[in-house]
Amino acid sequence: MAAPSDLAFDPWDPAFVADPYPAYAELRARDRVHWFEPTGQWLVPHHADVSALLRDRRLGRTYQHRFAHEEFGRTAPPPEHEPFHTLNDHGMLDLEPPDHTRIRRLVSKAFTPRTVEQLKPYVRDLAGELVARLVEAGGGDLLTDVAEPLPVAVIAEMLGIPEADRGQLRPWSADICGMYELNPSEETARKAVRASVEFSEYLRQLIAERRKEPGEDLISGLIAAYDEGDRLTEQEMISTCVLLLNAGHEATVNATVNGWWALFRHPEQLAALRADHTLVPSAVEELMRYDTPLQLFERWVLDEIEIDGTVIPRGAEIAMLFGSANHDPAVFDAPERLDLTREDNPHISFSAGIHYCIGAPLARIELAASMTALLQKAPTLRLAAEPERKPNFVIRGLQGLRVEVD
Repeated sequence: MAAPSDLAFDPWDPAFVADPYPAYAELRARDRVHWFEPTGQWLVPHHADVSALLRDRRLGRTYQHRFAHEEFGRTAPPPEHEPFHTLNDHGMLDLEPPDHTRIRRLVSKAFTPRTVEQLKPYVRDLAGELVARLVEAGGGDLLTDVAEPLPVAVIAEMLGIPEADRGQLRPWSADICGMYELNPSEETARKAVRASVEFSEYLRQLIAERRKEPGEDLISGLIAAYDEGDRLTEQEMISTCVLLLNAGHEATVNATVNGWWALFRHPEQLAALRADHTLVPSAVEELMRYDTPLQLFERWVLDEIEIDGTVIPRGAEIAMLFGSANHDPAVFDAPERLDLTREDNPHISFSAGIHYCIGAPLARIELAASMTALLQKAPTLRLAAEPERKPNFVIRGLQGLRVEVD
């Protein structure tokens, strides 16, 4: 196990955030697990270990189904952060069975292969409209003009969020997701708490309206399940909707701009894609692997585990490095090479195990739809300005991506 002071891992260093992959290579070369004192976490960089741990029931997204904070050797969150934790802790991503199983079963009805397939025409048409506007304007910001509005509109449509209210969703989401970074500041926490209160109140009112006038949307479906005795509390309903809205667009937005930024830096790959649009499905997978939108995912150690001779005790926290796992040469041939024709591509950008992303099929459809629309309608799309990367490490994205088109 490497000494803490020796690690190249520094999630607050702008140079590291700009390109963490060389540091990941050093972590993988030195050991299978590393203690990182600044966050009090065990870093796991190898694909095989990350993949196995995501499925290991000795780990959990929460420990509160089994232990009180004191029993687990942890301190309860500050009382002033309570609105964020109430919202976050009742969503299925941060629950373990049986609560996770119950809520996921209800939500999965909206994400069946048939339901997702039926969304394809809507997603394709909306992507085409957004790209057409970009072309008509001669360019713009790919982030705000295409990458954001597409998945936000799709998940909001599924949930039944009125179109006039959708502009609030992205700012709320950004403020809440700030808490998923390592050691978030007090200002970040204040923003997350405020967004949690506002978002929850908005959804509480919307749920009340849907109770009076149900529709065909997912919120109405969750209300119906509650009324039929499926034991979904109102807080679970609110937390589930926020999770779906946040997770339903955050990764897709970042995967889109990260992907196109990678393509602009690899013109030979972009040229191959423009010459052969049948590469789109494999290109989506490769771009998600190459510059992973979610770099790190955490788990609590519920029962002692051992990794390569290192015993990790109950109460510890493990940080699985998705970005590193997706560049592991033990799994990927020449992982630092962007290869849109890569066939063997078992990336873990959508996680694995019981918390595998329920919206992964929809995200793939959205990413393919926007890429296809840009290839077809904007064949001369080019970079207009060097983008600035967001300072975040865990959720990896750009501040914007200015493009031009003839």
